[in-house]
Amino acid sequence: MMGSRAPFHIRHHPTRVVIVGGGLGGLSCAIHLAVKGCQVTLLEKEAELGGKLQRVEEAGYRFDNGPSTMTMQPVFDAVFGAAGRRREDYLEFQQLNPIARNSFHDGTIVDVTTDVAAMEEGIAAYSPEDARGYRPFMNESAKLYRLAEQEFFSGLILDWKDKLRPSLLSGFSRIKPFASMDRTLRNYFRHPNTLAMFGRYATYVGSAPRQAPSIFNMMAHVEGGMGVFAVRNGTYSIVEAYARLASELGVDIRTDVEVRRVRTERGKATGVETDAGFLSADAVVVNADPLAALRLLVPEEKLRPSTKAQRLDRLQPSVAGFVLLLGSRREYSGLLHHNVFFPEEYGREFEDLFAHRQLPEQPAIYVCRSASAPLPEKRSSLFVLVNAPAQREGLDYEAVKEAYADRVIRSLEQRGLQGLSEAIRPEEGGFRRILTPDDLAQRTGAWRGTIYGMSSNRFRQAFFRFPSRDHDIRGLWYVGGSTHPGGGTPIVTIGGRLVAERLMEEIERS
Repeated sequence: MMGSRAPFHIRHHPTRVVIVGGGLGGLSCAIHLAVKGCQVTLLEKEAELGGKLQRVEEAGYRFDNGPSTMTMQPVFDAVFGAAGRRREDYLEFQQLNPIARNSFHDGTIVDVTTDVAAMEEGIAAYSPEDARGYRPFMNESAKLYRLAEQEFFSGLILDWKDKLRPSLLSGFSRIKPFASMDRTLRNYFRHPNTLAMFGRYATYVGSAPRQAPSIFNMMAHVEGGMGVFAVRNGTYSIVEAYARLASELGVDIRTDVEVRRVRTERGKATGVETDAGFLSADAVVVNADPLAALRLLVPEEKLRPSTKAQRLDRLQPSVAGFVLLLGSRREYSGLLHHNVFFPEEYGREFEDLFAHRQLPEQPAIYVCRSASAPLPEKRSSLFVLVNAPAQREGLDYEAVKEAYADRVIRSLEQRGLQGLSEAIRPEEGGFRRILTPDDLAQRTGAWRGTIYGMSSNRFRQAFFRFPSRDHDIRGLWYVGGSTHPGGGTPIVTIGGRLVAERLMEEIERS
């Protein structure tokens, strides 16, 4: 007599996945799920896709508002390759060399390039000792990148089983996770210019060089070793290319649809409630900052204690951004595509940001001279970014933004952009718009208006970010800069793929 068998279920329809949010992470996830045969619906509450990456066209000027430094080209190639397409048929990249112009308070200028000898020469102009440290530092940076690629970019870290993976533990032992970026940099460099130039990479993860772990020194290799690229017609073209590919693969993209709630039954996500009605799903992927989205999309009683509001508020936020979009009637020939103007004492910026939680008194100023669209002769579209503290009680950005913007512009004029304040006057054909962390929070739901969610100044926040799979609600996933493997255009693209792969593995096992 045959024994009784456990019941099994046959799936009679393609796996249905709803993705909430149309940033690069959500689009990447949608593409990889569609390639695997899923029925994917992507919902975006705004009229345009892109999340934190947007295009602004005003008064005859065009700006890419958001990420502007494109690195790790193979990551983008792989997105299209997964669908049997060629990236070149959708997106055109052009390598920048020199990559960026660093202008220091003492008048020194160093153009970052992939040419090691040229970098040594540029650094030697003010510090022969630091120049001798450049090549060994870049070798160390390349090793750190390879470790990150093998151990942190290759899979999700969802539970203790993942955290105790032997190869991951071995990787931790090799990266010295408790040594800061600054401490490691001082093994190679002494001059404040060099320490500032490479320490600034901490801001790529919204953190401070004296607190962020040394693994992030890999960014020197990512840029100086692997190269930085400009995107034809601007970085928003990446959003358009991903959306085009997703649509070709059958992804149903709906804009102007706001998700009100993730519906759950018996501890499992069953779909989403929107302002247009209910949409059922076998899995839901939230491409929004989970630190903020959890409170909006999941009822408080369904959150585990570690994710309740009071616990989330104890996390240290990353930096936010104070942005100026400047349309200038003048061209500034001394600017490259990427430019950084460093203050006299760069370290004070991070004291202001993280200790005092105030706008920096003497900030480093990043200027991107946009090449996203042709302009009339002697005109420039300038994207200006200053790191800013996360939203907090008592910090009124609306009250201080005009005066602080004037201060930033005056600083740029003193550093070589003569006549900028006059050249951007709207009444004379210029353009000026200020965007604060309040604007980013309102438009994208960014937690406390930050760029990267949590900072990476603490060990746990750096290496074990918000989990990509919800611990309590089956079938609920998260993708984006606050989750593993982190923020940045190529990294959230990787995160989208990793979530798609793991989601499908778990559905196939169920």
